Amino acid sequence: MRIGVYGLGRFGFFWAGLLAKAGHEVCGFGRHAVSTPAGVRLVSEDELLSQDVVFFCVTISAFSEVIRRVAPKLKPGTVVMDTCSVKLYPAQMMHDCLPAGVHSIATHPMFGPDSGRNGVDGLPLVICGVDCPTDIVDRWSEEFSSWGLKVLHMSCDQHDREAAWSQGVTHFVGRTLDELHLQPTELATLGYSRLMSIVEQTCNDPLQLFYDLQRYNPYAPQMRLELKQALEKVMAALAAQDAGTPL
Repeated sequence: MRIGVYGLGRFGFFWAGLLAKAGHEVCGFGRHAVSTPAGVRLVSEDELLSQDVVFFCVTISAFSEVIRRVAPKLKPGTVVMDTCSVKLYPAQMMHDCLPAGVHSIATHPMFGPDSGRNGVDGLPLVICGVDCPTDIVDRWSEEFSSWGLKVLHMSCDQHDREAAWSQGVTHFVGRTLDELHLQPTELATLGYSRLMSIVEQTCNDPLQLFYDLQRYNPYAPQMRLELKQALEKVMAALAAQDAGTPL
């Protein structure tokens, strides 16, 4: 099976390397790519789109433009998978834009170069067939499971609903804490060290990912509203204590 990875940014480079390590014949394309992981060939866009399976590792905000532009170049029988951190939006784009006969699967590897640098065994990956025969979805589910990944089957809606409160809130808190310019200290408790690790983990990712998570997950606005309300509630409780307790 010939596999292409479209987009060789930080995650695409990492993902292409995992596919090659799993024994697949892998090629990659990126507009500004000058190198690839071991075992991955750098090819033209047209050659990449001729592969049997194409993973799109582009930003969420670029996904629509890319998929619309390349769709006519994909041959029938090609399996297309996105790797976006939201699922309803890219799934809809694949359904609307890909020609008949091209199969599509929505996936979200819920890890990256940082969390997966010591191996991906036990890490979660969400998979959901969009316009694809069940046997092909099952085949890829088994493939990912053979890497040691924890494969989760769920609808795109369920993914986005849950991810708004797991990944979405984590990135929001991480970016907010980063604005405080927190520094290491000898007084650091375990809790503080964990907060610092959240900042490092989320802010190592491109800022565009943070914006896209908040913009393209339909459940993110409600998450932000409830987070704001929770902060206001805590601040109000502190203000009430200060008003009723003499210094």
